[in-house]
Amino acid sequence: MARKITDQQRLEVLALQAQGIARNEIARRTGVSAGSVTRICQAADRNFDRSAVKDAIEARQVDLADARLNLAYRLNNVANDMIDMIDQPFTVYNFGGKDNTFEQAELDSAPVEARRTIVTSAAIVFDKISRIVERDTSTGVESAHSLLDSLAAGFAQAAAQYEIPSDAE
Repeated sequence: MARKITDQQRLEVLALQAQGIARNEIARRTGVSAGSVTRICQAADRNFDRSAVKDAIEARQVDLADARLNLAYRLNNVANDMIDMIDQPFTVYNFGGKDNTFEQAELDSAPVEARRTIVTSAAIVFDKISRIVERDTSTGVESAHSLLDSLAAGFAQAAAQYEIPSDAE
């Protein structure tokens, strides 16, 4: 059941609005819903200054775009590190069995299945970066395109270098 707004609450809402207090803050102070605060002010032919809200939203969008671009750079580093693993010494493990044994060996480079997994994982990272950058259409677009171009070239080179002939599978 809706609570009836008293005349005292209406006067308090209008007094706080006249002081420039934000709508949600007025609602908290008076115990009146934000929607009711808006209706009370509209009935008195008063409006809230929404420019500060607009500025805050724009600032938040810029902050989020920056965070997405930062994440894209970090993901780029991860993808590059993964691709670099392909030609480095690679340790393989085997443990378990009925005697619960553990063995390990170091190979000169990653085996074919590990190479495929690394390239696939790096490609997934590239796809995620692309989606992050596509979302940002205003700030940092040039640097994002540059990042994506270098990633695409690196993936193409890695894929060509480690492509498995179809008869080898």
